[in-house]
Amino acid sequence: MEFWTSHPSAPTHATDIASKAEALGWDGLTTVDSQNLSGDPYVFLALAATGSEQLGLMTSVTNPVTRHAAVTATSAMTVQKLSGGRMILGIGRGDSALAYLGRAPARLSWFESYLVNLQAYLRGEEVGFGDTGIADVVAPPVETLQLSDAPTASAIHWARDMPKVPVEVAATGSKVIGIAGRHADRIMFALGADEKRIAWGIDTARKSAEIAGRDPSSLKFGAYINLVCHENLEVGRELGRVGTSLFARFSAMHGRVNGPADDSQNQVFRNVHDRYDMNKHAQTGGKQISALTDEFMDSYAIIGDIDHCVNRLTTLAAMGIDKVSIAGPSFTARSKSGQEAALNFVSEVMPKLRR
Repeated sequence: MEFWTSHPSAPTHATDIASKAEALGWDGLTTVDSQNLSGDPYVFLALAATGSEQLGLMTSVTNPVTRHAAVTATSAMTVQKLSGGRMILGIGRGDSALAYLGRAPARLSWFESYLVNLQAYLRGEEVGFGDTGIADVVAPPVETLQLSDAPTASAIHWARDMPKVPVEVAATGSKVIGIAGRHADRIMFALGADEKRIAWGIDTARKSAEIAGRDPSSLKFGAYINLVCHENLEVGRELGRVGTSLFARFSAMHGRVNGPADDSQNQVFRNVHDRYDMNKHAQTGGKQISALTDEFMDSYAIIGDIDHCVNRLTTLAAMGIDKVSIAGPSFTARSKSGQEAALNFVSEVMPKLRR
């Protein structure tokens, strides 16, 4: 099982963060793509590449709206070239990046078309001009310039002799999981750590792949997991509430709960949706935090002592989850309890999952 840690796009600290993450034994470093709330992720990851030698680098996550697929692909390929093949392109339908532009997540049809184009660009293939998604009202066809000659299709020509950048789709609802099952190199579930929800996600992805003619056994699965490793359960829950409210919202983005959930979980998901304040996204003080019950925290997230965390991650590994992006206190935590939780995880939990 791979373990990845996440940090905001802070370019002035990128090299130090990457160096420390690698020294602590993390497999990879992810960073957000939310232009109004954080710095540019590709600048951050490029700098992180210079501060590390083996650390994986990943957007977590970009979206199909704020950048054209060709721009996203070339940015990822630039980091791939610089890092010697350590880049992974994480993508979802978009959340805060779009909310701060007054928009909801991308439509499903647009997301799937974007993924198809993105994978084509990353493979060095051509995308027809009619499929690029640029409307005539934005920019007229190049033919209007009456050039003596011009490209007849869109492709990225500068990148040669490098491994293809893998595309990993962050997915929660059945339709996005289905899209990922058809087009992603790995599906990163944002379903929490509840076994029945993960099992549902895996089954949904495999069925989608099979219908599309893709071998279900070829699918790779990962998960975003809210995790706090602390012997004091109450302290652990408090440390994990902000992150858990953020990820739990994805299961009720439009008010309808995605995936299996009992009555009490359903109520929490709906309450998180109804109370979510995007002005307090990933911050303390948001009304959404009050929606989380202790019972929900203990099932959706992984919170507890070393043995508890090891046991629950071991169960997920046995189900087919081979990569986990941890949402919880990291080595940059400011509080003493956060530092304790972070140290417990890297020194006691990670080694046990790698034996």
